[in-house]
Amino acid sequence: MNKIEHIGIAVKNLEESNTLFGKLFGKPHYKVETVESEGVNTSFFKVGDNKIELLEATKDDSPIAKFIERKGEGIHHIAFDVTDIEAEILRLKGEGFIVLNDKPKRGADNKLVAFLHPKSSNGVLIELCQEIKDR
Repeated sequence: MNKIEHIGIAVKNLEESNTLFGKLFGKPHYKVETVESEGVNTSFFKVGDNKIELLEATKDDSPIAKFIERKGEGIHHIAFDVTDIEAEILRLKGEGFIVLNDKPKRGADNKLVAFLHPKSSNGVLIELCQEIKDR
């Protein structure tokens, strides 16, 4: 793993949260994107070298909607940048982690992503991210 790629925060209302976090960080978000496969709208803020991703559910049965229903708004996941996501999935499986998807899938912000089940990482949902390179 190379670095923390971003911290994901589940929110009920993206527009209101963009205003709130814009005030907190002293600048607006730089990108809004919908990830249909996950049922989520996302918004990204750059804070120094770090990124914060806000996540709003677009459907009642999406993972973010279920998270907010169980736990309320708050930190949802920590994402780590990796160089080779497929190799990292295999390595982590070999170390005993529960990987939620065997193959990476397209996520927000031009990334391939895979998730580790929180049961295998002390209750923290871990996202692996690899930048999609244009060939």
